Amino acid sequence: MGFSDKIRKKIVEEIYKNIPPKAKVVNVEFEGPEIAVYVANPNFIIEEEDAVRNIARTIRKRIVVRVHESARLPEREAIRKIKALLQPGIQLSDEDLSFDKVLGEVVIRVSDPRIFFQNGKELFNRVFVETGWRPKPVRQPPLKSKILESALRFMISEADYRKRVLRSIGERIHREPLFKDTYVRVTALGGFKEVGRSAILVETAESKVLLDFGYNPSAPLLKQTMPRIDAIGIKPEELDAVVLTHAHLDHCGLIPFLFKYGYDGPIYMTQATRDLMVLLQLDLLDISKREGKPLPYDVRDVHKALLHTIPLRYGEVTDIAPDIRLTLYEAGHVLGSAMVHLHIGQGLHNIVYTGDFKFGKTRLLRKANTQFPRVDTIIMESTYGGVNQPSRSEAESKFIEIIKKTIERGGKVLVPALAVGRAQEVMVILALAMQSGKLPEVPVYIEGMINEVTAIHTAYPEHLSREVRERVYAGSEENPFTYKSFRVLAGKTARSEIVEAEEPSIILATSGMLTGGPAVEYFRLMAPDPENSLIFVNYQVEGTLGRKVKDGLKQVNVVVGDKLETVNINMQVHSVEGFSGHSDHKQLLAYLANINPKPKRIILNHGEPQAIKALAKDISKKLIRGGALPKETEIYVPNVLDSLSLVI
Repeated sequence: MGFSDKIRKKIVEEIYKNIPPKAKVVNVEFEGPEIAVYVANPNFIIEEEDAVRNIARTIRKRIVVRVHESARLPEREAIRKIKALLQPGIQLSDEDLSFDKVLGEVVIRVSDPRIFFQNGKELFNRVFVETGWRPKPVRQPPLKSKILESALRFMISEADYRKRVLRSIGERIHREPLFKDTYVRVTALGGFKEVGRSAILVETAESKVLLDFGYNPSAPLLKQTMPRIDAIGIKPEELDAVVLTHAHLDHCGLIPFLFKYGYDGPIYMTQATRDLMVLLQLDLLDISKREGKPLPYDVRDVHKALLHTIPLRYGEVTDIAPDIRLTLYEAGHVLGSAMVHLHIGQGLHNIVYTGDFKFGKTRLLRKANTQFPRVDTIIMESTYGGVNQPSRSEAESKFIEIIKKTIERGGKVLVPALAVGRAQEVMVILALAMQSGKLPEVPVYIEGMINEVTAIHTAYPEHLSREVRERVYAGSEENPFTYKSFRVLAGKTARSEIVEAEEPSIILATSGMLTGGPAVEYFRLMAPDPENSLIFVNYQVEGTLGRKVKDGLKQVNVVVGDKLETVNINMQVHSVEGFSGHSDHKQLLAYLANINPKPKRIILNHGEPQAIKALAKDISKKLIRGGALPKETEIYVPNVLDSLSLVI
């Protein structure tokens, strides 16, 4: 019997020893980071809840109790029982329930999943005990999301495959470490002294974990579009885990590539990030196909990656390797975005990787977390190092004023926006401004992927700011995402009609950097008219069309079909800083001053060289010499392909 078998056998013995016989334990399975205990007595789950918690504390593992298939109600009976248990007035159709026979779960789509967790989880427990199916309530969003529904159906249809995946992952996680040597090393694979293709390899003697794996389609050279995993001699199949901070393509765009070339392990992220990731990857494939720029993966690889996702809640401690524990914390950047906390070894080293984060108030999200159990090294984004943005209230006032003046002169406003995060922030601002009378009621045309992303936002109101969350829960009249002036466009035939119409309007479209999508077509049609306005509300990466227009070019070339068209820019071009989902220079410094505990080492990434240089200088001058950080704090500014030993 090998080390792996011994440690799993010990865990199983501990579970059987501590669970009362009345539970009727049928078997114990290692399913990903969780240990699943299958019982034949559903009542045990409620009666002995403390016993399960005590075992989890003893063995320091996540335990989930499931009812064995022999003790579950048949699906038709379970549907009738669940409908009878729901509160009066809550109507469910048969299609609102989906059964995962492999994991013994029933997905229940309701308008407000919170009802299952009120009064000490009373409804959750009753459904579980009286049907034997573990309830998995999900929010039925007021805006229909195709990706949510199709992803859920696909994962249930592939339940047998997913079960094999989880058990394979479980065997790899719950094993005895093989090596006595201890070291921790990080390697910069992308997103260092640049913005795009974010990827970091964390290595120990035992494990190899990848943090993000992004794509940069606007890079000048092909080798700069992808993380440099090719240059370090590590094959995808050698990785133990991938952790994704959020769903922007510069962080998740090439994850399916790993599966195409041999990776077969888990991807950890929040559930909202999972849904957004699939949507953006499929959209990227579609755009790449239309533009004749093939990606190194296809739809099958996106689907395979989806089946390997393991969604986590904020604050949930999870084993992802024999010597690494992961916890995700709120980052405040986009829906579901997370900071990564890695606890390595038995207190050997702790890493915080911020990913992209916002340490400031926004309409949409709560600000980034600053409290961690321990921090030795922090890897921090620096996108706006050296740049201080206006306050959010100043940015909103300027944004609204530009729109108001454009409408008064009879012009139209184009707002190119990132589909994930920025577009929803703008929608909330516009809805509240029109509702309060700061802006006149004019049509707001929404095109591209924005509506699907917005639907996903309405499925996870618990991740949103308190004000927006309560408005979403209050219903359609209060919900800023379903405001009466919003017009969702399904096709591109109306674009010229909207631009040529006499009435003023606002157009919110992707992409945010004018690198493709409907925003480019609107720009081409609207740019010659001096009455119109273009408002940039997000960062414009060097080399993109958006950056060129923002920097003042008055004539640009745009691809139309298979031809190149010259566009004269007479429209007014504005850039409203302050809406960014990134922290500016002051906020980055404030974050380091407020993080607890203080890191011993700071590694700066995700910023252009001048931004990182300016930030590093002020960290040293204002925080270290100023006393906000310990004087022995080290600052590192690596290049791509640099490795840094954190523990030797």
